[in-house]
Amino acid sequence: MDFPELAVVLNPNAGGGLAAREWPRLHAELDRRGLRHTLIQEENAALALARAQALPAGTALMAVGGDGTVGALLPAVVDTGRPLAILPLGTGNDFAGLLGLKPGAFGEALDRLAFTPRAVDALTVRAYHADGRVTERTLLNGLGMGFDADVTANMDGVPPRVRGFARYAWSAVATLKDLALADVTVDADGVTLYAGPSPIVAVMNGTRYGGGFLISPQSDVRDGLLNVVVGGPMTRLQLSGLLARVLRGTHLGHPLAHHAAARQVSVRWSRPIRVHLDGDLSAPVTRLEAEVRPGAVRLLNA
Repeated sequence: MDFPELAVVLNPNAGGGLAAREWPRLHAELDRRGLRHTLIQEENAALALARAQALPAGTALMAVGGDGTVGALLPAVVDTGRPLAILPLGTGNDFAGLLGLKPGAFGEALDRLAFTPRAVDALTVRAYHADGRVTERTLLNGLGMGFDADVTANMDGVPPRVRGFARYAWSAVATLKDLALADVTVDADGVTLYAGPSPIVAVMNGTRYGGGFLISPQSDVRDGLLNVVVGGPMTRLQLSGLLARVLRGTHLGHPLAHHAAARQVSVRWSRPIRVHLDGDLSAPVTRLEAEVRPGAVRLLNA
């Protein structure tokens, strides 16, 4: 490995506490391999980020948790040269799934630390909120607006015994009954991709979200482009059928699915719409702009 020290940034709440419960086993595996490491374990993501940013420049970070844990650490690694490793122990683990990393498979994930770091793209997102605020955030996986953000919001109503991908599927079924379309205009590199009623817009660097929905199967995190997918006007029944296609990643050929690869995307809604950013809900937005940042993150175990 080409780094002298590894900082393990563990989100104790990831995966409903799974990350915290698995830490003794991961700690033992790190020690067995002679990997020098320190532990950053904070309930507050901002505090964990601050501690990570204060580390010496050569210290690599290992994000132990889900997509939200990885996303919270991006300011410490984007365009800094600081390497990032991912060890998935969250709810969705969608970006890790794209890389072929499996929750709890510590041996495989740690073996990959010997790989040469690979540069992958990130997204910069500027959100114009309904309350007048403008916020900016960097994402590694992507974002969803409309239906799938409503699904994320409704996850709190899913019984605790339902876990993993089944949580998203359960919430999706429950959310369909309240499906509401809004007018949207989506521009990709200055050209209008779609304008009209829509239940869902996704802007992706990765291929999937929701624990396995292949919303953007053509995405490539090393091509210097983002991918946008927009659902055209549809009924509940049509959306249900399209979701079944999304599970297999075969929806892009459907006439109600509009998609493009671009460097920059602008999304404008006729009314405030929910949005999730790397799986984290944000305040409703009326407008959003996303731009790719080619090769901005150095991944150790990609």
